[in-house]
Amino acid sequence: MKHTTILVTGATGTVGREVVKQLSMLDGNLVRVRAGVHSLIKGENLRRLPEVEVVEMNFEDPASLHAAFTHVDKVLLITPFTEDQVQMLKTLVDEAKKRGVQHIIRLSAMGADASPGITLGRQHREMEKYIEASGMAYTFLRPAGFMQNFLNYADSIRHQGKFYQPTGTGKVGYIDVRDIATVAVEVLTGSGHEGKVYELTGPEAISGEEVAQIFSNVLGKPVAFVDVPEEEARKAMLEHMPAWMVDALLELNSIYKAGYSSATTDTVEEVTDRMPHAFEQFARDYKECFE
Repeated sequence: MKHTTILVTGATGTVGREVVKQLSMLDGNLVRVRAGVHSLIKGENLRRLPEVEVVEMNFEDPASLHAAFTHVDKVLLITPFTEDQVQMLKTLVDEAKKRGVQHIIRLSAMGADASPGITLGRQHREMEKYIEASGMAYTFLRPAGFMQNFLNYADSIRHQGKFYQPTGTGKVGYIDVRDIATVAVEVLTGSGHEGKVYELTGPEAISGEEVAQIFSNVLGKPVAFVDVPEEEARKAMLEHMPAWMVDALLELNSIYKAGYSSATTDTVEEVTDRMPHAFEQFARDYKECFE
């Protein structure tokens, strides 16, 4: 039986790394895994996984993209959160088409089809449309906010017993990245997913206050959610990231605050036959990061 060669781009990122990890556990006679990384040094840990080939993908070096896509059957396209991510995606799609890739699975975002939507959503939809027009089979994964993003607050939770967000009382159907990866693996290795759009959430929509209560219960100490005014958040964020990124993230937070991200779906269970992780389970599994 011919094996399927799968390329995962952005393989050192939060989702990409988990997908490669789960794929590496499958039968190597059926699936070959190629992890596309921007830097071979950063991808060093992926080499320890069984049956994983690590390849460098440098946008300044077309030959590296050519090599990464050669003999690939399916690709999970993950692009970094950069100012030029739309053009980056188009370059990858063009290369995939040239190399005869049969199926593109794209990590998009919840609300990509909302109108007028936010900047991030419009960018994701533009990228989806480019894939649709390519003529290749496609599947779009549109997850809600990642539970793992709360790891960014590990220091303040550990040292202050607080985390800070400009999200008010808004509820979000946060999803565990492990569940996104399980859906991606099912789509990459299964059949019948062509032309599908999968909106992925956790089992519940929760607010910052509810997140804080869960952390308090799991960690056995008080954890508080601090609702930060937008301008104060902007000032703090500008110390660490460029203005375009700050604008995009604050726009996303405003959607959270308004309650537009409170919908939940049963898609994870429908595709994988498993219930997605609840936030409490995420907090327990990552407890040592916050202690």
